[in-house]
Amino acid sequence: MRRKIITGMWTALALGACCLFASAASEQPKVISSGVFIGEQDVSGMTVEEAQAYVKGEVKALSDSVITIRMDEDEVSKTWKELGLKWKNTDLVDEVSQIGTTGNIVRRYKEQKDLQNQSSRFEIEYTLDESAEEAFVESCSEFNSEPVEGTAYMGDDGMLHVEGGTDGLTLDADATLKALQDHLDTRQAGDFVLDATVDRISPVVTAEMLSKMTDVLGSATTDYSASSWGRAKNVENGTSKINGTLLLPGESFSVTDAVSPFTAENGYELAPSYESGQVVDSYGGGICQVSTTLYNAVLKSELQVDARSNHTMIVNYVEPSKDAAIAEGLMDFVFTNTLENPVFIAGSAYYGTLNFTIFGVETRPSNRSIEFISETTSQTDPASNIKLVAKTDQNVGYLYQAQSPHQGLSAVLWKNIYVDGVLTDTIQVNSSTYQASPAIYEVGVVTDNQALSSALYTAIGQNDLQQVQTLLTTGLQTETQATEAQQQTDPQTQQPVQTPAQTPDQTLPDGGQNYVDGVDGEVIVG
Repeated sequence: MRRKIITGMWTALALGACCLFASAASEQPKVISSGVFIGEQDVSGMTVEEAQAYVKGEVKALSDSVITIRMDEDEVSKTWKELGLKWKNTDLVDEVSQIGTTGNIVRRYKEQKDLQNQSSRFEIEYTLDESAEEAFVESCSEFNSEPVEGTAYMGDDGMLHVEGGTDGLTLDADATLKALQDHLDTRQAGDFVLDATVDRISPVVTAEMLSKMTDVLGSATTDYSASSWGRAKNVENGTSKINGTLLLPGESFSVTDAVSPFTAENGYELAPSYESGQVVDSYGGGICQVSTTLYNAVLKSELQVDARSNHTMIVNYVEPSKDAAIAEGLMDFVFTNTLENPVFIAGSAYYGTLNFTIFGVETRPSNRSIEFISETTSQTDPASNIKLVAKTDQNVGYLYQAQSPHQGLSAVLWKNIYVDGVLTDTIQVNSSTYQASPAIYEVGVVTDNQALSSALYTAIGQNDLQQVQTLLTTGLQTETQATEAQQQTDPQTQQPVQTPAQTPDQTLPDGGQNYVDGVDGEVIVG
């Protein structure tokens, strides 16, 4: 009986203590049980308000995080919130706050013991808008581009500059979307840059390829300072049409194709040239000096020469066999880039100095050098020292030396190759034959005196300059006397004024001016 009384007393005390504990607990803020995690954060001991503030902070941090998709140098950005991010399990804090704190005493006790043995982890759950993700990726397709071929140019600093040479890009939307979704699955806060998956199409001429063209492979210079204004303009115009040419490996270049047609519309001026032994004005006179200068630069660069012709008569701005004549439809200078890398042709014509420089990648051994030697193998004097040409658009008294006599010759161009300064090989580059040509005088034959005209034509046909000069002297005196007598009889009648005979000093066509190839009367504008 006594034991029952004691047991009852202990039970009452225990119940009283529980009531006191429950009363005291109801007066304290409700906290989350030990061993509870939300994500990586231990929220044990946090009040519901503190845990709620933490979770909302995590949601905001993720919502405000920026994702950037980069496509080469272009990019687009959106926050997670703009991709439709929403917090799905908004009752998370209420759920974790009830573990070990609600239910009957047995349940609470059991949950508390479980947490002591193994912590309980909960995750913040989100939803995303898949259509927003797809639209985000598709927006990068505006950056799709075609490949841009590289170009090169000479800057004002005298250096070779490169533009373009960039890959064409096409967005791979499916692969990029998958990569984006893989990152979204991590639910990792913080700004993130995703490189879009793209298909690349490289240009034929890349910036990397062009940037290597820093070596001078060959250069040549000639002087055109003695040229007439028209010829100088033609030299400068033709040079500008070749300047900046880029030749890829295997590509050929035709000077005629580059600089023709020889018309005023194409920037050319009239300049003296010879046609069938007579002086005429033609558009493009002087262009042969352009092709000749380029020819010498090409030789030094050791590019392949496919077509080259010498002038009919010798020119004086280069040695024999170093010239390259141009006659549209008949003669051309053509060469091919046989190197493994592109070459760039820089040309300039300024204040009487014409230059071509060929840039590329130097692969020839540094101990190897070359030189070109012109050898005259024979010479021929003009068969006749003088040739007279009747000018039917000039009055009697006009006498003009249009061309000095040309000596004919044959020449060979040799290429010498040296290794460590020692001659190791000699190669014949070309051979050239230049025709002999007499001095050419133009004689005016316009007159009302038929006897004088007939006598002049006879002297011209016999190439008798002395007789022409005699006829001009006596004939003009006779005509002057006749004119004076006529004026005394009829002072209202006047005879045409005759042009006095002249043999002016001049820079002749063969001294760097234009002349005509003797074949079929084709004009060689060189």
